[in-house]
Amino acid sequence: MAFNNDTLVLPAAFAKLHPWYYTPAESLFPGVPDEYTALAAPFVAYWVASGVFHVFDTSNWKWLDSHRIHDSAEVASRNLATRAQVVRAVLFQQVLQTILGVLWLSDTEHTVDVMADMSTLALRISRVAQWILGPSRAHAVLKAAGPGLVYYAYWWFIPIIQLFIAMFVMDTWQYFLHRLMHVNKFMYKHLHSVHHRLYVPYAFGALYNHPLEGFILDSLGAVLSESCSGMTVRQSAFFFAFSSSKTVDDHCGYRLPWDPLQLISGNTADYHDIHHQIIGIKSNFSQPFFVHWDVILGTRMTRKDIEERRSKVHAKKS
Repeated sequence: MAFNNDTLVLPAAFAKLHPWYYTPAESLFPGVPDEYTALAAPFVAYWVASGVFHVFDTSNWKWLDSHRIHDSAEVASRNLATRAQVVRAVLFQQVLQTILGVLWLSDTEHTVDVMADMSTLALRISRVAQWILGPSRAHAVLKAAGPGLVYYAYWWFIPIIQLFIAMFVMDTWQYFLHRLMHVNKFMYKHLHSVHHRLYVPYAFGALYNHPLEGFILDSLGAVLSESCSGMTVRQSAFFFAFSSSKTVDDHCGYRLPWDPLQLISGNTADYHDIHHQIIGIKSNFSQPFFVHWDVILGTRMTRKDIEERRSKVHAKKS
């Protein structure tokens, strides 16, 4: 490590230091451009996750009974759309998503120069350190800790912040549009009511929407999240797969205490199931990750809230 006018300069060998999750290969999968991987990731994640829950749905495993939110008979009798209709609608939406993805990724820059990016980051860290600590102290601190600071900031801190920015943007976009589609009678009747034909949700019906709603809510939401976060194509592939898996999980119909996607926040399959019921249709608009907008804006409903409401109704009748 060296300094040039009190600016941290990284040695050339620093570019070869990278964490376990990164590969310097031209593409993640040999012969498959990363752009194609990013396009395929949400599709594969959706149907793999759905397939797992479909096996659960069609099995006779007794150990699952205590985890089911609704029994199989209720799923079959209370939904207004057949499973064939749901599959066709989801596949159509995913075709539209892929077309949008092709157009979007064709207009973005894909080349990542790790050394150039890290050198730019080192320059910014140097300037911030000098502004906060002063030149002499910044020189001493960066000489001792500069390389490690650049390494962890570039490979861990910034990607994690980008992921949370993407999640926040996605949650915000979907909360307010989702709520609007319930408040506006025209939008609910002609768009969002399609999704609520699944009174009892199940995994592969997660993206069962009117095509226009799917385009606005999900496809544009993904583009906006990726754009605002500044993620690379590989990061986008992970985020798209992650968000698709979370959406499937939110509609899976199971309370699973060991499910990692149900452990990251209170926005679980049980939480979203309340929204699909008549009593909660004006609540729990948050999706797919966290529930902060419901909490802040007073639209959160829990099973305890439902029990309290029903108790009050029974008390008045008696």
